[in-house]
Amino acid sequence: MCESIVWAVCLSKKKGTVKEDVGEATLIEGMGLEGDAHAGFMHRQVSLLALEDIEKMREKMPNLGPGSFAENITVKGLDMDSLSIGDRISVGETLLEVTQIGKECHSKCEIFKITGDCIMPKKGIFCAVIKGGRVKKGDVVKKVKK
Repeated sequence: MCESIVWAVCLSKKKGTVKEDVGEATLIEGMGLEGDAHAGFMHRQVSLLALEDIEKMREKMPNLGPGSFAENITVKGLDMDSLSIGDRISVGETLLEVTQIGKECHSKCEIFKITGDCIMPKKGIFCAVIKGGRVKKGDVVKKVKK
């Protein structure tokens, strides 16, 4: 099995916009991704999405890529379906704890309006930042024991 890695690190200055892949950024303990509009003290401090799920959606909308679903970290090679609330994930030098899987979309996003589907409500992984630090493209991602 291949190693799971960070494929993209994405942020946006405003909510409701596609996030931009910035390559690397700082995760702040108890807050989220530094400079991101969604960072805060709530339980959804940082969001993860599998590159493989984005690639499946490209069949319906070819121009989708990392950040299109407003995820902070796009991960390649990690079995996201095996994650449960309370699981911990190391991302480079940082440590995250899964706090929510999926989310209700109150207003359908542009992707849903065009394709009739969106993966974030089913596949998005939301985490609290337990240990902050730098995270960058190519960092190893793995589920860790508590």
